[in-house]
Amino acid sequence: MKGSTHRRCYCRDPHTGKPLGKKCPKLSSRKHGSYSIRQELPPREDGTRRSFSRAGYESLKAAQADLDHVRALLGLADTDDPEGMALIAAMLEEVGDEKSPLPDVEETRRRLKSGQDLIGRLTVSEWLDRWLDGKRIRKSGLNRYETDIRFHLKPRIGHHRLDRLRVSHLSDMFTAIADANAEILEQNAQRRAAVEELATVPWKGTDNRARRKAMKTAIDAMPPFRRVTGPATRLRIKATLRAALNDAIGQQILTFNPAAHVELDPVRKPKALVWTDARVAKWEQTGEKPSPVMVWTPEQTGTFLDFVADDRLYAMWHLIAFRGLRRGEACGQPWSETNLDDHSLTVSAQLVQDGWEVETSEPKTDSGFRVVALDDDTVSVLKRHREQQDADREEWGSAWVETGMVFTQEDASWLHPGKVTDLFERLVAASGLPPIRLHDLRHGAATLMLAAGIDVKIVSDTLGHSDTRITRDIYQSVLPQVGKNAAEATAKLVPLQRKTAAEEARKAAKKAKDKAKAEARAKKKDKRKKPRK
Repeated sequence: MKGSTHRRCYCRDPHTGKPLGKKCPKLSSRKHGSYSIRQELPPREDGTRRSFSRAGYESLKAAQADLDHVRALLGLADTDDPEGMALIAAMLEEVGDEKSPLPDVEETRRRLKSGQDLIGRLTVSEWLDRWLDGKRIRKSGLNRYETDIRFHLKPRIGHHRLDRLRVSHLSDMFTAIADANAEILEQNAQRRAAVEELATVPWKGTDNRARRKAMKTAIDAMPPFRRVTGPATRLRIKATLRAALNDAIGQQILTFNPAAHVELDPVRKPKALVWTDARVAKWEQTGEKPSPVMVWTPEQTGTFLDFVADDRLYAMWHLIAFRGLRRGEACGQPWSETNLDDHSLTVSAQLVQDGWEVETSEPKTDSGFRVVALDDDTVSVLKRHREQQDADREEWGSAWVETGMVFTQEDASWLHPGKVTDLFERLVAASGLPPIRLHDLRHGAATLMLAAGIDVKIVSDTLGHSDTRITRDIYQSVLPQVGKNAAEATAKLVPLQRKTAAEEARKAAKKAKDKAKAEARAKKKDKRKKPRK
């Protein structure tokens, strides 16, 4: 197909105002005017002609380079591939109309072979929608992805072209989130101060009522209290974007994942602390927990279990406290996977809370599928629980809901995980013990097993961790008395006969003093023995 370069200028006749074109006398100078290119393209489907044209080149060399570029793009499709030729022609026609840069030859070759759009017009927002529509995971996980995309990714980077997304764009996004956090904290502080000031204004009196009304109007005009986007949420946003871009790479839409290279501050997971006497005393004075994750001592755990001994769900509290089941795993444990004769249960399902809705689901990871051994006391507790459940079944009659679950509501329907947490918190408050979360009972079970000398691999398998490092990092808060005993036992293994300079000095001084006393006694004795004159 024909293609050419030519030079032209935009000079006009001073009298008529018409373009001079080739008649311009200055065209004899190579520096006058500019160069243009024109390349014939394959005709459209209806047979009409089309071409690629571009002007404004300062030199013939630059014009010829772009013309060669266009011809190289046209050469990507074989002559016996009319569909490929039509795609490239449509791409060049669109690039020419929008005056956008010519696409890279190798990138276009890759896109053509993989059946992708030759022009990367797909935006980040469009790709995230497409990616989310194709996900086949449980609803709660899908909702988390959707929240990250709707609240953070789309508003901040959704307008960028997917193939032009850079690490700098993501760094700017997280910087903007940090700036928004600072603004939210300031606005929350202003609103809180205004609310506190309003509480100090008396209700009685015309002036006070007018002042209260004005203050309420001002508070209503302020932004509402909002939560900041914390470090853990920022990491989750990054993980969501990284997963979406990895799928784009898998589909050969991208070759680089910028989300894998953006740096964020690490999130330090809180360590579990034990409620020692000193920490309990400080909590009673201030009401503050030393750590978000607190663990009861064995005595405190026993006190709680004794306190809730008559609770209908005592067996569940007992099972979580000693065997470390997660809340959803305990709520979703079926009798069919609970073998009391074999002293074991198999964790194969869980109840998951999505918003306020509850659905059943498999464990999230392969390590979540596990067999948990049961001690004799726990088996006895579960047997008594089953006997009570059988009695309840007879009492409810036709209203009984046969779910087959170990722990249920009064009519045997599913337990709501959120309501279970609320009930646990009320029981803890009523017991007078220092507060822990329901999940902290699981922490306590891990701590007790580690303190009892159970191998960390067995503890990890019991808890359903994929790696023993997770068990060590999060749950190994050794009880104080166990740590003291271990320290003493360790110290006794090494025999020491060290003498410090101070000890030597004290011993020398004592020796000299003893010697002086002995000499004094000897002189006194000799004096007594000497005869009088």
